[in-house]
Amino acid sequence: MRRTILLLSASLLLCPSLFADEITLKNGDRLTGTIEQADSKTLVIKTELEGVVTVEWPAVVQIESDHPLHVGLAGGQMLVGPVTTSDDHVSIATKDAGTVETTLGAIRVIRSDAEQAAYDARLQRELHPSLTELWGGYLDTGLSITRGNSETLSFVLSGKAVRTSSRDTITVYANSIFANNGTLGPTVTTANAVNGGIRMDLNVSDRTFIFGFTDFQHDEFQQLDLRNVIGGGFGYHAIKTAKTTFDVYGGGGYDQAFYSTPLTVRSGVLTLGEALAYSASKRTSFSERFDFYPNLSETGQYRFMLTTGATTALNSWLGWQVTFNDGYVSNPPPLIKSNDVLFSTGLRLSFGKGAK
Repeated sequence: MRRTILLLSASLLLCPSLFADEITLKNGDRLTGTIEQADSKTLVIKTELEGVVTVEWPAVVQIESDHPLHVGLAGGQMLVGPVTTSDDHVSIATKDAGTVETTLGAIRVIRSDAEQAAYDARLQRELHPSLTELWGGYLDTGLSITRGNSETLSFVLSGKAVRTSSRDTITVYANSIFANNGTLGPTVTTANAVNGGIRMDLNVSDRTFIFGFTDFQHDEFQQLDLRNVIGGGFGYHAIKTAKTTFDVYGGGGYDQAFYSTPLTVRSGVLTLGEALAYSASKRTSFSERFDFYPNLSETGQYRFMLTTGATTALNSWLGWQVTFNDGYVSNPPPLIKSNDVLFSTGLRLSFGKGAK
């Protein structure tokens, strides 16, 4: 008995191919190893001598699998079991349904146990990612300094971070401008404004979504100490392609504005808007967003914010951007202009998958 066990063990060591997958090619070659994965075009097998080998399906004549494989068919059916093929005919020896017959043309994917486990883990992360995953975004900078006959400084800084999953999108954004002028004597601040906010979009279906947001704004020369808007509503993905997205949305909110003057404005507002993102090429993209806030407490009063921009990527993390912002308030404090316009250009530093 002991001799039999030793002989059997030696046979297993000397003949590993007895427990390996094998594919036969049209030219008569045979590859022995472990089939790792395949799609409708290629098959990948890990061999002991040649390493990982990728083979085109038309070159494959026959497959013999001793290990269970996960086979995905057209229509979404997934079968698990050893696979045997001959020309276009495929047999899958499943535990529950017995031997299932199909064709190579019906196969969409083949995975080993290890590849299937890795695929399931990736799918689980995509469907239920943690809050720290899937972030991408950018930081825009613009700086202008003069010295000599004139002394001026202008600095623009803005950024956006976006976390996009299959279910929702979280956006955190902020931008600021500061400028001063000391040409005619003491340095005088000529611009000082900051705004930002947080927004979350939750997909209800492939085309519809709900959203909620809160925005903050400060503008010294509009005598605005702080504006805060909290709101939400419903939206529709009017265009949703690889190159172009166009959303329209509407809802309601509450607007609070605290001015340096003895003026505080609190009102209900409608929230109406649209957002466009367009990739003109692999390097150049364009974005535009328009938010309109009609005042519900004082009919005829309103506010809007328009933001447009174009970016050309210089490499994977550096680009050049041009941005135009226009903010309008129909009822500013006395002696304060309704419009604030900002045009800036400069470098863009991107991280993650970036954001438009």
